[in-house]
Amino acid sequence: MRMPETRLVGETGGPEVSAWPSRIRSTLLGYLALTKPRVVELLLVTTIPAMLLASRGSVDLVLILNTLFGGMLAAGGANTLNCVADADIDKVMKRTAGRPLARSVVPRSHAFVFGMALSIGSFFWLWWTTNLLSAHLAAATIAFYVLVYTLLLKRRTSQNVVWGGAAGCMPVMIGWSAVTGTIGWQALAMFAIIFFWTPPHTWALAMKYKEDYRAAGVPMLPVVATERQVTKQVVIYTWLTVAATLALVPAAGWLYAAVAVLAGAWFLTLAHRLHAGVLRGDPVKPLKLFLHSNNYLAAVFCALAVDSVIPLPMLFG
Repeated sequence: MRMPETRLVGETGGPEVSAWPSRIRSTLLGYLALTKPRVVELLLVTTIPAMLLASRGSVDLVLILNTLFGGMLAAGGANTLNCVADADIDKVMKRTAGRPLARSVVPRSHAFVFGMALSIGSFFWLWWTTNLLSAHLAAATIAFYVLVYTLLLKRRTSQNVVWGGAAGCMPVMIGWSAVTGTIGWQALAMFAIIFFWTPPHTWALAMKYKEDYRAAGVPMLPVVATERQVTKQVVIYTWLTVAATLALVPAAGWLYAAVAVLAGAWFLTLAHRLHAGVLRGDPVKPLKLFLHSNNYLAAVFCALAVDSVIPLPMLFG
């Protein structure tokens, strides 16, 4: 004889209820993914060294943490609003098809509110914990990235990442101003390093995924130009990047100078090898340059951080 099924008090059962934890987790991860955490890593790699250079020989941990938190809010807000604006092309491109809005994990309207909340929060946080200049620089960065790069340049010109990349250079300006309340030539030099580094870094990735960009109607340089033309530009901007790192040498010590020279020679070798391979008609691996460009930037700025904290004797002055 079959006994009647019993349930414990408070037990609801059913597949819909049991799916709630998974659904909530998926939604939370979706919101986190909107902020593009891996992109935010650039914030950590460049902001901390900029602040340490500005306060050479001393470390204000509370100020650094407050600035990083405000910068992470700003970067997360800008990246989220970028996802909102690019939701249509993210669905087309294989590389971005897994993003939250492309998979409808998060409603587009909710993502917009989330992005605005992070952006506004970053302004007031930086104003409260650092100074008004840093807050204004963060707000200008968000506005430039979303309004100028994403909405104006990205789908209209092959030079989109050249000028749009200026937004990615702003963390060093924010970090420097948080310490000094001003913008010195050293901050402008660090800005130039990232500004010139961005095109070869991004174009190397775009060479790998140019069919994705072509399908989405985004005129990245590798989509509208030959590989020979693209790699020539990569070499030019790599030289400009290395030159910018050397321009900062007067503000640093021998450790930074040594790493800037050695890492610069390595980065230039990678860029020239890529261009030479294209000229010979050999199969090339642009993704290798993309990945190593991250290592190059990290090496240069980490050396700057160590050089500033010790602090090592300056080569000039």
